[in-house]
Amino acid sequence: MRKSFGRDEMSLFRAEMSHTARILIVGDAMVDRYISGDVTRVSPEAPVPVLLTRGETMRAGGAANVAANVAALGGRCELLCVVGDDNGRRDLGTLLQAASIDLNFVVDPENPTTEKTRLVSGTQQIARIDRDGSASPRALDDLGSRFETAARAADLILFSDYGKGALTRLPGLIAAAKALGKPTLVDPKLPDPEHYRGAHLLKPNMAEYRLLFGHCPEADLVAHAREAIARYGIEHLVLTRGSTGMLLVSVDGRTIERPTEALEVFDVSGAGDTVLAALAVTLGSGIDLDRAMQLSNLAAGIAVSHAGTYVVSSRDMDHRLAAARAGYSKVVEPDMLRPLLDSRRRDGTRIVFTNGCFDILHPGHVRMLKAAKEQGDILVLGLNEDESVSRLKGPDRPINPFSDRAEVLAGLDCVDYVVGFPEETPLSLIEAVQPDVLVKGGDYKAEDIVGYDVVTGRGGRVVTVVFHEGHSTTGTVEKMRGRT
Repeated sequence: MRKSFGRDEMSLFRAEMSHTARILIVGDAMVDRYISGDVTRVSPEAPVPVLLTRGETMRAGGAANVAANVAALGGRCELLCVVGDDNGRRDLGTLLQAASIDLNFVVDPENPTTEKTRLVSGTQQIARIDRDGSASPRALDDLGSRFETAARAADLILFSDYGKGALTRLPGLIAAAKALGKPTLVDPKLPDPEHYRGAHLLKPNMAEYRLLFGHCPEADLVAHAREAIARYGIEHLVLTRGSTGMLLVSVDGRTIERPTEALEVFDVSGAGDTVLAALAVTLGSGIDLDRAMQLSNLAAGIAVSHAGTYVVSSRDMDHRLAAARAGYSKVVEPDMLRPLLDSRRRDGTRIVFTNGCFDILHPGHVRMLKAAKEQGDILVLGLNEDESVSRLKGPDRPINPFSDRAEVLAGLDCVDYVVGFPEETPLSLIEAVQPDVLVKGGDYKAEDIVGYDVVTGRGGRVVTVVFHEGHSTTGTVEKMRGRT
C-alpha cells in the first residue's frame, strides 16, 4: 500500500525545482500597518470621516515583503537592508524572524525605518500615513561592504527598489554581482535607466516602464522594449500590466505574453513583490524562464485575490496548480473564498457546504455531493488536508494526497469550490464560509453535526442526505489490503 505524502513530498510547486535556491535580497524594507474599523459619521471638527477602530495588523513591506514571499515559496533568503534604530526595526525583525529569513540589518541612527500606515473601513482604504526612511552615506558604505560577502553565498541576487535610499549606489552593486557571475533581478523605481544598466532581468510595471523608457503605441511595445533593454545591457524585461497580465521581452528575440491568472482582483498591494519573489525562487532553482514566468503570473493572481499585502506560499501554489492541472479554478484558500461568496450572496445565491476526506472517490460520494448541490446554488466542499486525514484515519492514510483529491473533486460538475482545512473538524471553515445550508451524508442527527449552531444561529438549515450502503473508502482499502 502506498503511504500518504507529506507536504514537501507532495508539493506540485516544489516538485518542479531541481534544488532550493539561495537568494540575497537587497533593497528598501518597510513596515506596513493596517488600522481597520468602521466609518459611521463625519467629524464635527472637519469634513473628514471618523474611523472607529476594530484592530491593527502589521506586515512586512517593500523588500521585506519580497523576502517573506521568497521564504513562503520555499526559497532560502537573506535580507540586506537599511533600517532605523527604532520600533520599526524591532517590529520588522519580529515579522521576518518568524519566517526563517536571515536578517542583515544595517542600522542607521540618522534615519527612521520606513513605515506606511493604512486606515481601512471595510475593504476600502480611506487614508495612508507615511513615515519615510532613507540611508546616510555611512549606512550605504556599510551596506556596500556587506554586499560582496553575502552575494558570494547566493544563487541569485534580487534588488527591490522603492526609492527610499538603500539602492542609491545600485549601479556599483550590479557591477559587483556581474563580476561574481551572479544573475540579478531588479524591481525599478527611479526614472533613470542608467541606474539599472547591466541587470539580468528588469521587472517594471507599465507606469515605471514609461518613466524609464518613454511612451510608445501598444502595437510597438515589444519592439520598443527590445530596443530599450539592448541599449542598457539588460537581458530580459518582465512587464507587469495589471489586468492585462505579464509580458516578457528578451534581447535574444523571445516574447511571451501571459494573461492575468486572478480569479477576482481585491487589492493589488504587493503584487509586484510577489512576481519578483516567484521569479527569483523559480529561476534560482533551475526552472526555465518561460515556466518561471508562468508560475510567477499564477502567484500574482493569488496575491491580488486577497485584501492587503498577502504573502503567497507554496501551499497556495499547490492548490492553484492542482486546479489548473484539472482545467479548473475551483480550488481556493479560505480567505480567498469568502469575498467570492460574499459577491454572489448579495444576489440572493444560496451557499451550501459539506465536507469530508474523499480519499478514494466512490459512487456514494458522488450521489451525496449531487444531493448536496440540490439544496442550493453553490456547493462549497471542505476537504481534509493530509495531516488531518492521518489523524482521523490512521498513519497509512490518505491513499491520495490533497492535490490529487482536490483535482478529482473539482472535476465534478456539482462542486463549485474546493477548500482545504488542516483541523479534524471543519468548524472554523464553516464559521468563515457562513453557509445557508450545511449538508452531511450518513445517519447523523442534524443537531450532532459540527457547525449546526453556526448555521442555524443565522437562520440556515442543516440537512442529512441518504447514506448509501455498500460504498465506503475504508471498505475499499481493506479489500486492497486483503488482495495484497
